[in-house]
Amino acid sequence: MLPKECLRLCALGTLALSDKPISYPDLANSVRHFMSHIMGPSLDMMGSSLQLLKLEGLVKEDTANGTFSDAQLCLTDAGHAKFVELMQGNLRDTSGELSRLIMALKMRYLHLLDEDIRTEQLEILLDVCELDLERVLALRDEHANEAENFTGWLEMEVRRLEQKRDWLKSLST
Repeated sequence: MLPKECLRLCALGTLALSDKPISYPDLANSVRHFMSHIMGPSLDMMGSSLQLLKLEGLVKEDTANGTFSDAQLCLTDAGHAKFVELMQGNLRDTSGELSRLIMALKMRYLHLLDEDIRTEQLEILLDVCELDLERVLALRDEHANEAENFTGWLEMEVRRLEQKRDWLKSLST
């Protein structure tokens, strides 16, 4: 998943979470708030305009209760379909900042998916986590006799990934 897709997922997911339409400024602030708290401030992440969602037919606006600037946005059927598609986007590993954002978005909106898709996504996340754990375990085994700073850090990473794996397993049951 690309940064632009993360922004779209966050916006569409925020609308999907809401039981009522959201104004454009409120949606933009909500997306900026969430994304900057996960990854820190980033112009790359906010570079894509949320207005594109309207042009692509993923959101619609209701100006019946005010002017254009007061318009309230809500998902279209196409927007919901795009949301589900983005929620099924690839997560190659769980170690990078972008992967951390994708994981946070998936966890935030996972409950909005149908049970079969939710189960599939949890299995994928678990598989990725287990692959990360295997990679770190192999590195730990290969470098077991190196400086304590490095081996201690590897042990910390193993514990973190084991905890994440166990947590993901608990979500699957």
